[in-house]
Amino acid sequence: MASIVLSNVDKVYAGGVKAVNGLNLEIKDGEFMVLVGPSGCGKSTALRMIAGLEDISGGEISIGDRVVNHLPPKDRDIAMVFQNYALYPHMTVEENLAFGLKLRKMPKAEIQKRVNEAAKMLGLEQYLKRKPAALSGGQRQRVAMGRAIVREPQAFLMDEPLSNLDAKLRVSMRASLNQLHERLGVTTVYVTHDQVEAMTLGDRVCVLRDGFLQQVDTPQNLFDRPVNLFVAGFMGSPAMNFAYADLVRDGSGAAVSFAGFKLPVPDSTFTDKPGLDRYVGKRVILGIRPSDFEDSVAANGSSGGWARIPVTANVTEELGSEINVLFTIDAPPVEHKDTVAAAHDGDEEEVALPLTGDKSLWTARVNARSHVRPGQSLELVIDTHNLHFFDVESGLAIGHEANVGR
Repeated sequence: MASIVLSNVDKVYAGGVKAVNGLNLEIKDGEFMVLVGPSGCGKSTALRMIAGLEDISGGEISIGDRVVNHLPPKDRDIAMVFQNYALYPHMTVEENLAFGLKLRKMPKAEIQKRVNEAAKMLGLEQYLKRKPAALSGGQRQRVAMGRAIVREPQAFLMDEPLSNLDAKLRVSMRASLNQLHERLGVTTVYVTHDQVEAMTLGDRVCVLRDGFLQQVDTPQNLFDRPVNLFVAGFMGSPAMNFAYADLVRDGSGAAVSFAGFKLPVPDSTFTDKPGLDRYVGKRVILGIRPSDFEDSVAANGSSGGWARIPVTANVTEELGSEINVLFTIDAPPVEHKDTVAAAHDGDEEEVALPLTGDKSLWTARVNARSHVRPGQSLELVIDTHNLHFFDVESGLAIGHEANVGR
């Protein structure tokens, strides 16, 4: 096992296109680090540079105590798992697992031992004599992981390994990956565009955008304390709701005013977010997570002191234990470069916004006890301790420790 350190790493393609820009990242020994971001953000390029499959244009990459800038992939002591499995179709599962070890001239007894251990770990024992064509997608992906495991490398590098699987299988494979990492403890760098996958797998998550590092933190901190509008809008499903708002203070205390609503801002928020008091009397971008709403009827008295807003449900999405309530507020959508980038996932085409005219479409995630239906009025309660505030110009989170003084 080994740590992986990227110091001011750049990747510039022909024509001056910069895919990765001054990336500084330290992946600790034994850590599961997820690189996440929209299409074209540089996450796969960063992984391929660690692997040696892409030359770096500047900076330094270290694996363990070795600088590996000029080492070929075979000498970096890493193992890669790809999206497309990359299995040899004419070989059995057993032969696929053993192939890399045979190339290294490892003794037959040691090869057999490692293959059997990996097959047992991954539940592949009964498939060892089958060829890849006779396996399901999930089984093939387990063989691809087994081929990496038998190598016993210093690090695993995984490039969207679950994206070809159906939704239900992805969930079970995520659990398998978590168990494998617990058991093996090998440093793992995992690339995905799926922020749910990132949140459930990573010890820490590195969010990239247009080749630039946005934030590295634990999944919970990324969700609770995003550094800017982009991270706030990208992490979390459904996405955070945004609106332009005025931060005001009068005889009854501080409040945030938007779309005809006025929500009290607790004193503790000003303590938790240094510098927020400088925005009193100014316009800010307000962010509210869908999970910080509840239907006042379903809250059963647990919402004492929460702010209340009346809305009309336009659309409801019933998820069994929860309901997503989509409703409009009388305010234009926030059109900031960060929110647009978070919403359109890196595609070149413009974002297809719902047809709401000059209103914004918001989402509240409420308990299924609500029984709300489209067209019905309901009163939502909001936990105002969890309000997020962003600077209108820069898009930076107000009061985030990384932004204080900026």
